[in-house]
Amino acid sequence: MSEIRFFEDKVLQLFTKNLVRGSTHLCQGQEAVAVGACAALTNEEDTMTCTYRGHGAVLAMGASLFKSMAEILGRSDGLCGGKGGSMHLTDVSCGALGSFAVVGAHLPITVGAAFTADYRQTGAVSLAFFGDGATNTGAFHESLNLASVWNLPAVFVCENNLYGEYSPLSSTTPVERLSRRADSYAMRSDVVDGNDVLAVRASVQAAVERARQGEGPMLLEALTYRQQGHSRTDPATYRPEGELEAWLERDPLIVLRDRAIAEFGLREEQFDGISDQARADVEEATDRAMASPDPEPSALYSDVYA
Repeated sequence: MSEIRFFEDKVLQLFTKNLVRGSTHLCQGQEAVAVGACAALTNEEDTMTCTYRGHGAVLAMGASLFKSMAEILGRSDGLCGGKGGSMHLTDVSCGALGSFAVVGAHLPITVGAAFTADYRQTGAVSLAFFGDGATNTGAFHESLNLASVWNLPAVFVCENNLYGEYSPLSSTTPVERLSRRADSYAMRSDVVDGNDVLAVRASVQAAVERARQGEGPMLLEALTYRQQGHSRTDPATYRPEGELEAWLERDPLIVLRDRAIAEFGLREEQFDGISDQARADVEEATDRAMASPDPEPSALYSDVYA
């Protein structure tokens, strides 16, 4: 979680220096959802898909800090050779099937991966992250419907951060609890504190285990909050006064620190050490990424399907 936080902070810093190719969407404040959920994936064939706000999820699956940063900077050592950028981080070697720039477009991919696991009887589970806005897309409803009809091993995690891009949830969606939408597809659902990484892990672990045992898919609504605007051109002036400050008091890193000290006897200095190491690792990865060359012009003709 600390690595993801510092990674996103560094991406923001690089963006302000005009070093990031294209736009970028950051996930500060939502780290507990990505880390808690991905920690529940224990089969080496488990897979994950996510949105354009997916740096944290891809890193949580085990992707390289260096290669991820190099991709965002458009460098040849990036996960996709510098051709995908911030919104298309992909590392199939660790089960990260991709982050997708089109809202909801990855949900059918999740269903396909779950169908593959079911057909091949691998015991794998397909996990998807998506925002509250995606629950209003056709792909969301079609994907949940088909996953339920076929009883597939899929876990759908909605990162409900209260806003679909620039619009508050209440202005676009007639239901407050998005998990209720699973009822339409006779699918199990639950709501979890998305700023508590241990709570997220426990909920997703239970859902993953049921899916492995052939008990079908689940929709999990994780209540969280993005601390930055939608994208780097968004100052987030639409947020009510005091809302951000209230959520900062429940920053997922603070929640974990307080729980670990109270329940597991960890010490404050241990967290300081973790934070210092994470910051150093991100700085090292960034320095290596900055030194990586741009792709050769000939790379235009690789990985192209005609």
